[in-house]
Amino acid sequence: MVRVKYDSSGKYAGHPQEIHDLLSKLHFDTERGQLWFDEYRMLLMHTSIMGYLRKDLANMIGMQRTKRFFIRLGYQAGLKDAEVTTKMRPGLNEEQAFMAGPQMHGIRGMVKVEANQLILNHQKKQFYADLNWYNSFEADVHIEQFGLSHEPSCWMLLGYACGYSSFATGMTIIYQEVECKTCGHANCRIIGKPLSEWENADELIQFMSPEPIEKELIALQSELFELKKSIYSTSKNDYSMFSSVGQSAAYQRVCDLLKKAAGAKVSILLQGETGVGKEAFARGVHDLSQRKEHAFVAVNCAAIPPELIESELFGVEKGAFTGAHQSRLGKFERAHNGTIFLDEVIELSPRAQAALLRILQEGEFERVGDSQTRHLDVRVITATNEDLEQAVKAGRFRADLYYRLNIFPVQIPPLRERREDIPLLVEHFLKRFEKMYDKQIQGLSEKATAFMQSYAWP
Repeated sequence: MVRVKYDSSGKYAGHPQEIHDLLSKLHFDTERGQLWFDEYRMLLMHTSIMGYLRKDLANMIGMQRTKRFFIRLGYQAGLKDAEVTTKMRPGLNEEQAFMAGPQMHGIRGMVKVEANQLILNHQKKQFYADLNWYNSFEADVHIEQFGLSHEPSCWMLLGYACGYSSFATGMTIIYQEVECKTCGHANCRIIGKPLSEWENADELIQFMSPEPIEKELIALQSELFELKKSIYSTSKNDYSMFSSVGQSAAYQRVCDLLKKAAGAKVSILLQGETGVGKEAFARGVHDLSQRKEHAFVAVNCAAIPPELIESELFGVEKGAFTGAHQSRLGKFERAHNGTIFLDEVIELSPRAQAALLRILQEGEFERVGDSQTRHLDVRVITATNEDLEQAVKAGRFRADLYYRLNIFPVQIPPLRERREDIPLLVEHFLKRFEKMYDKQIQGLSEKATAFMQSYAWP
């Protein structure tokens, strides 16, 4: 193997005289860990890495997009080299000056280039190149990763030739690889000429322009979501009728249980951590019931001060206390013939617990400050994130009320135990906020998606 070395005159021994000017631009700065070609920093890299990259990209985005990627990568490299080399040979004729690009291909270790024919005239806007490629690194790595191919595969080298020639001539020069080692030929061969002279110009130029796939992927993701939703909502068991989103087995079990209870008047106790969607499921039960045409009233018992809980739930009669200047309906009266959802029911005061028990047993109550007994028909759904049975043992909750509420208990699992529902929820909220803010959201980054999947959701 011939290495770069100097003779006694300081020239590059063992290398052709015509590339000494190019070799002089190579600088190794080992103290700083840098390699330079003129003012551009370079890298020395194993060719096998390019093979692995090619294979990985082909698996991820397909062979055609991989081809486009490497052509554009080579194109940019060709432009950079042309910026330097076209200024280095002012005293040579056009063909000799142009050959700096093919010679740089060899110095880079990419391929050996020999010209069969080269016609170049800047003034007349003429260009034609017929070049042989020997020892193409790209053909070797392609064969190593994929074997022989039915079409030429030296995409990066081809892009380099296009980029270099276009910059050097001031015209859009396009090359086609007419022979390739990956197709079984002894060596590779390319032909280059101005874009306008190619019959298939539109087909060739598309590989020189970027093809963003982000929007396509987002569109496909949205299409897949709609397809899943369609299959999901038309399946034998329709879970989409609940005001929640999910398709996991755990989610479906909850829906199945609540569907069974929806048609009856039986009290339902929803148990689960704060944030699991208990109110959404309660609304779903109401919407499935015969009471769906009447009111659904949701009450967070923990958000009401203890001294006001009774008046809020059961109403107040005029003059019942200072400031009660008029009678007011309570939450239960508003929910008459409908459904009332009591979240954090464990926070009810002892008096409110007694009044709730009376409603469940007798269907009657009295407003605060009133002696008139009122009757109502209401479906009661309660929820808690604590263990009511333990609260009974601790004396915080009435045992008789607990047994009335616990007729049909349903445990709602946290989202962290049904992570397959996360993508559906993400899509649901993206669409919701797009509509709310009149914005088009491109989707989540990989980092955000990974965070969503790893977070300990309730």
